[in-house]
Amino acid sequence: MPESDLTVPFQESSPHDPAFPILSPGQLARLSAHGQARRVRAGEVLLEAADQATHCFIVATGSVEIFGPSRGDSSERVGVLRHGQFTGETNMLSGRPGFVQIRVGEPGEVIALGRDQLLALVQTDSDLSDVFIRAFILRRAELIAHRISDVVVVGSSHSPDTLRIREFLTRNRHPYACIDFENAPDLQGFLDRFHIRAADIPVVICRDSAVLKSPTNEGLAECLGFNGAIDKTRVRDLLVVGAGPAGLAASVYGASEGLDVMVLELYAPGGQAGSSSKIENYLGFPAGISGGDLAAAAYMQAEKFGTEILVAKAATRLDCARRPYAVELADGSRVFGKTVVIATGAQYRRLSVENLSQFEGVGVYYSATFLEAQLCRDEEVIVVGGGNSAGQAAVYLAETVGRVHMLVRSDLAETMSRYLIRRIEESPNISLVTHTEVVTLEGNGHLERVLARNRQTGAIDRYDVRHLFSMTGAIPSTAWLKGCVVQDPPGFIKTGSDLTPGELAGAGWSLPRPPEPFETSLPGVFAVGDVRHASTKRVAAAVGEGSTAVPSVHRALHELQGVREA
Repeated sequence: MPESDLTVPFQESSPHDPAFPILSPGQLARLSAHGQARRVRAGEVLLEAADQATHCFIVATGSVEIFGPSRGDSSERVGVLRHGQFTGETNMLSGRPGFVQIRVGEPGEVIALGRDQLLALVQTDSDLSDVFIRAFILRRAELIAHRISDVVVVGSSHSPDTLRIREFLTRNRHPYACIDFENAPDLQGFLDRFHIRAADIPVVICRDSAVLKSPTNEGLAECLGFNGAIDKTRVRDLLVVGAGPAGLAASVYGASEGLDVMVLELYAPGGQAGSSSKIENYLGFPAGISGGDLAAAAYMQAEKFGTEILVAKAATRLDCARRPYAVELADGSRVFGKTVVIATGAQYRRLSVENLSQFEGVGVYYSATFLEAQLCRDEEVIVVGGGNSAGQAAVYLAETVGRVHMLVRSDLAETMSRYLIRRIEESPNISLVTHTEVVTLEGNGHLERVLARNRQTGAIDRYDVRHLFSMTGAIPSTAWLKGCVVQDPPGFIKTGSDLTPGELAGAGWSLPRPPEPFETSLPGVFAVGDVRHASTKRVAAAVGEGSTAVPSVHRALHELQGVREA
């Protein structure tokens, strides 16, 4: 690999470094009561890189060394842990394979704490929970920052699949190194080693051995062991489909209240909100928070309470004929739940332009994250849409691009928060163009120009831009339900009091009670967030719906138990 892409070791930690804290005698005593003390010898490997995280090791005496993933025939030491320090990062909660080798430096004694024991401790011991969770979060951030990982992406800035792969890894907070095929120096030896040709790009080197040519997200997740620790055959109390804010809220509250919860996620935690550059009107974050950071925190919170999350798994059908309910996946497998929360959200409506697919990923984008912003630095761009997501994207991009042309079909005041409207109005490099829609995209292999029409006058304006961000409208992700629940004409799911007696009778509602709030026409199946009819399209509203649905889930489970006992 080129020298510029080698990993950078962690700095030596100080005694007060929250990423590598030193446990107090009292904390060590509590951990010792739950773990198993064992003598270790110099050079002994406690955990190999790529092995599933089954134990956390606390150093009692001696030292433990951390080595990064191998680069050919060698690996680099990236850290040393001494008395009172512990191994592990966020993979300890998820059970996914790690990236580092854990090896004994100086002989001594460690306390081995099993993953299940650690999960029990962080759920019951508030003090230790704060220490471990904070350290795990910061360590993953260090791994990402220093690109200490088992993944190398060899791709091109002109390839939509390269962007897709990088976004998938970034949104799932999996560290990776990236090599630009066109611009990286001294690359031939690396390519020859893995037998990579130009026609193969993009390629993902997984665990320094497997060569994946333009892998699907599911194939990449499989190679990295994202879902390897999850038993798909067990019947869960609650099956949540979708890991956006609503789905994550339902899983956090459900798992924290003792339910056995599994979440299915097609792409990455966070949903549309996860791609927001900065959310400034979410309660409790006066300085704002990125959608990615909010999603990552909620994701870890769900895992802390025992939620299991299947990533890159597409739900293709809900088997609603009998309980427990089953959700069929694209690979033909099934997962089962006594109750189901549907939180699949909505997708941006695609532009009504004939050749749109020709430019998706090579000029037309549906999120404005750091990755996309780097592609269009100092250039002029177009943002299409009048909602908060479009406003956040325009304000974020204005920090790095030359100019943002914001095209809106009507007026901003109808759909956008006032604070964003003021930001847009006061930004010197955002030009707002109302009552306008895109009619033509032009380019050769990459977007080169956009034609837009004024809906009031019919006048056509030409924009010589290479990047357009489309964030307009909402189409519910409900095609996989295939008539199992009552939906409104656009496809959003009707729940609770929005269901008419006629609709319930037509759906075969058999219970003596009416549907609970957020309950669909199918008993024990709920819908929350953007996928629900008449929902408020805000992050806080989605979180509120996901959490509020959980008491109804409990009642549905109690009802089901009563039926079985009868």
